[in-house]
Amino acid sequence: MHPGIRRIGRFFTAHLDSPLLGATLLLMLAGLVVLYSASNANLGRTSGQLMNMLVALGIMWVFAQIPPHYLLRLSVPVYVVGLLLLVAVALFGEVVNGARRWLHMGVTRIQPSEIMKIAAPLMLAWYFDRYEATLKLKNYVVGAVLLLVPVALIARQPDLGTAVLIFASGCYVIFLAGLSWKVIIGLAIAGGASLPLVWSVLHDYQRQRVLTLLDPSQDPLGAGYHTIQSTIALGSGGLAGKGWLSGSQTHLDFIPERTTDFIFAVYSEEFGLIGNGVLLILFLLVIARGAAITANAPTLFARLLGGSITLTFFTYAFVNMGMVAGILPVVGVPLPLVSYGGTALVTICLGLGILMSIHTHKKLVQT
Repeated sequence: MHPGIRRIGRFFTAHLDSPLLGATLLLMLAGLVVLYSASNANLGRTSGQLMNMLVALGIMWVFAQIPPHYLLRLSVPVYVVGLLLLVAVALFGEVVNGARRWLHMGVTRIQPSEIMKIAAPLMLAWYFDRYEATLKLKNYVVGAVLLLVPVALIARQPDLGTAVLIFASGCYVIFLAGLSWKVIIGLAIAGGASLPLVWSVLHDYQRQRVLTLLDPSQDPLGAGYHTIQSTIALGSGGLAGKGWLSGSQTHLDFIPERTTDFIFAVYSEEFGLIGNGVLLILFLLVIARGAAITANAPTLFARLLGGSITLTFFTYAFVNMGMVAGILPVVGVPLPLVSYGGTALVTICLGLGILMSIHTHKKLVQT
């Protein structure tokens, strides 16, 4: 091979982790295949998602090149900017479908809550790394406040699904930082006791989602429709599925949001239990590789950030599959790397790029 071509190849593959990249690309490929069917063979939408994937992979590559200590320096500024944008949304944001989530920035509009998916765990990892030698209970209280402020602003929009995901990603950092099990158990008991209060402040549509989870048949053509149709699709796939482009629930338009939140129902109907097993293996490969990278990270900051990214990826997949299977309430959580959409895809690939950076730059950290 020509030396110039070899140098170009090394440039583009520098700091990429092959196992993590391989599993990511396979999940993206599965997403394109099922999207083509879910969109009724719409080449425009499929090619649009391919472009989204190329952009997301480019962002993954960029963040894989950034050493973790640079991310450490950026933690506070990124968090502060994200928080200011959330405040701006509350004051000046555009209302779309009854929710104030978007901020107009002249030529385009952005959804600042997406920034917080990375900014919140980044800030918490920075904070606990700074006080690593002297961690006390008050530090965990401060960490909880740093997390709850953006979560409260996002829940107020309202965007409960994103708020829960960001809350989970921050809780993972706090847990991995060494929070006592006694405190965790106490908080769990307090959380259970506060459920009546939480129920009283939920919006009507949020309460309906919980009630629908308990009994979807109470409103089969309304709130329970999503759950009933998705579970029918899951069951009708059987062992080997009905075949690609042959799902009756999909192509007779019974499955709602079939290219986004409920794309797993389409996949299950067409590829069956065997296909689901393959998909689960790919997700587990990403999670296992992320866990291995986290366990071998050289600094507390890298371990906390890597662990949060890995567990948040798991949460995305678990919540989406649980929602489609009818064991969790319906929330706006996409199936990572598979569902149609650019914003969530970019956020996920950004996190995976950080994981690659943690792994490939660890040799540069002096111990």
